[in-house]
Amino acid sequence: MSRLTPIERYRNIGIAAHIDAGKTTTTERILYYTGVSHHLGEVHEGTAVMDWMEQEQERGITITAAATTCFWKEHRINILDTPGHVDFTIEVERSLRVLDGVVVVLCAAGGVESQSETVWRQADKYRVPRIVFVNKMDRAGADFPRVAEMLRERLGARPIPIQLPIGGEGQFQGVVDLISGQARVWDEASLGARYEIVGVPEELRGPAGRAREAMLEALAEADEIFCDAYLAGAEPQEAQIRAALRRATLALRAVPVLCGSAFRNKGVQLLLDAVVHYLPSPADLPPYLGRGLEGEALEPRRARDDEPFAALAFKVMNDPYVGQLTFFRVYSGTLQAGAYVLNPRSHKKERIGRVLEMHANERRELEAVFTGDIAAAVGLKNTVTGDTLCDPGTPVVLETMEFPEPVISVAVEPRTQADQDRLGVSLGKIAAEDPSFQIRVDAETGQTVISGMGELHLEIIVDRLMREFKVAANVGKPTVAYRETVTVAARAEGRFQRQSGGRGQYGHVVLQVEPCPGAEPLEFVNAVVGGAIPKEYLPAVRCGLEEGVDRGVLAGYPMLGLRVTLVDGSFDPVDSSEMAFKIAATQGFREAARQARPQLLEPVMEVEVVTPEAFLGEVIADLRARRGKVAEMEQRVGSRVVQVEVPLASMFGYATDLRSRTQGRASFTMQFGAYRPVPENLLEQLGAQAR
Repeated sequence: MSRLTPIERYRNIGIAAHIDAGKTTTTERILYYTGVSHHLGEVHEGTAVMDWMEQEQERGITITAAATTCFWKEHRINILDTPGHVDFTIEVERSLRVLDGVVVVLCAAGGVESQSETVWRQADKYRVPRIVFVNKMDRAGADFPRVAEMLRERLGARPIPIQLPIGGEGQFQGVVDLISGQARVWDEASLGARYEIVGVPEELRGPAGRAREAMLEALAEADEIFCDAYLAGAEPQEAQIRAALRRATLALRAVPVLCGSAFRNKGVQLLLDAVVHYLPSPADLPPYLGRGLEGEALEPRRARDDEPFAALAFKVMNDPYVGQLTFFRVYSGTLQAGAYVLNPRSHKKERIGRVLEMHANERRELEAVFTGDIAAAVGLKNTVTGDTLCDPGTPVVLETMEFPEPVISVAVEPRTQADQDRLGVSLGKIAAEDPSFQIRVDAETGQTVISGMGELHLEIIVDRLMREFKVAANVGKPTVAYRETVTVAARAEGRFQRQSGGRGQYGHVVLQVEPCPGAEPLEFVNAVVGGAIPKEYLPAVRCGLEEGVDRGVLAGYPMLGLRVTLVDGSFDPVDSSEMAFKIAATQGFREAARQARPQLLEPVMEVEVVTPEAFLGEVIADLRARRGKVAEMEQRVGSRVVQVEVPLASMFGYATDLRSRTQGRASFTMQFGAYRPVPENLLEQLGAQAR
């Protein structure tokens, strides 16, 4: 089977933004105008194609990243529609790892919101080129220039608006294309499928001329080639402007900004044109770097079909019909269905049983996939998120992903013996899908404890247990993932000695523990001089320290922000062993940590509340009662935005409380900020609770 679409015409993009900015609605319109769907799916009606899970349809939010493929002007566009809720930010993280470009959707009234900033930072981390679609231009308070300014101020971006809205709020009709100098007005009777190209309205000719000049000046600053032509005084041609804008976007020196209203079916076709014009194909990306099985650097490989096969598994999903699906992005080479691939992490070969092209939860079987493709494989048993899949003859390990630590936990107990048997298997399947979800069995109580990124995250998982896996379970109250640290330096000795005839055990270490902000969770320094402790025992010492760090000395919580220095020690040529040094290190660490004034830390969340002005005082009073510290307040049309830092322990049940206080008119988002010391007046209570 040969490639149908040249790689230069591939676009692997994600749709990402803050919750309720209109990502899924924008994706639904893209599918409609490209002919993939023959009806307009609506999020609020539960008919959106990309929100296929029952939980998504009921709540009107995106929970899992859904993949689909469409074609526009002879270009193949692979799309991942990602969640906006911060509890599911892992879906955005792993999607951005494998995408070449991102469409960031912003609300024209809300502008750059908290999760928009998170998405932007994630895209910066993976150096993904972006274009911005300012959606909801028909909403009250829509302000296109203000959103562009927020991109510059809050995100440090260089936005280049390439359109100007015609009308605003309820009178929004279309846009002026600043590059071609023409206006587009959409036909509402055709559900936006048709638009008319007209001249720029008389009242907008002055503003459009100034906006075009500002666009050209910004582009000259972002692209040297265009700058030379612009300074020469010649009137730039449309093709020159588009080429310069593409170069600047791919080099992350500029962000094209467009506007429209996806719900009102206006502006989506021009957004598709911008995806084709300004976002990269796999061939535009620099050669990717990988490492060998032993960690050695390899020669860079280009995105070509004739290179050895290499792909990254970025998502695992349980399908009720075909079993485990492994989503992967092909970085080089080709793969036939039925072929064998190597997983370097497990050092095992796996057979690709079937290869599927996904359209939300629908699937189409493929004979082969090529460089740049995003597909799903059936039959991989030992592959998890972040694993590399490669040609067994030329192994390579690609850069993997980092996953956030859970901040909230609940205990789950099966209701019957039959549920007991299914619970472990079901939770294991969910954990394989979601790296930000963790399971453990409490050693003292024997309870199964599940941990995630927020209340909604765990609520969805428990809902899936009951519906999808048919496991009835009782759920305990949420608990907070506290941490411990030390505040001063302290030194202690750890000695483990059993020498009473015959082969004994002997290990002796002298350790210094001190605070080291930023160490996650432990920085180990070996300062032993001479041969006081042979090198072969150092891994055992570190292992003992890690065991000590896992259960802190104050309330049994894991510790972080530590530097532990191995200062001195001794060994016995006959009786010393790795086990003896491990035990000695654990004992010495715990003694030193007790002397270093240990401190309990709690997760503090960054909360953004959007509330009508009339309820502002009551909302702020409630947040302060929850130990919140107001960081910033912002005025928006008809509402106030409050940025506040609140301990997670005080935020349980806040969604219900906020709705009751504001007649259901306020909303909030919450994401992890940092660990901060617990106030003295709460320390004793929390320590007793932990024990």
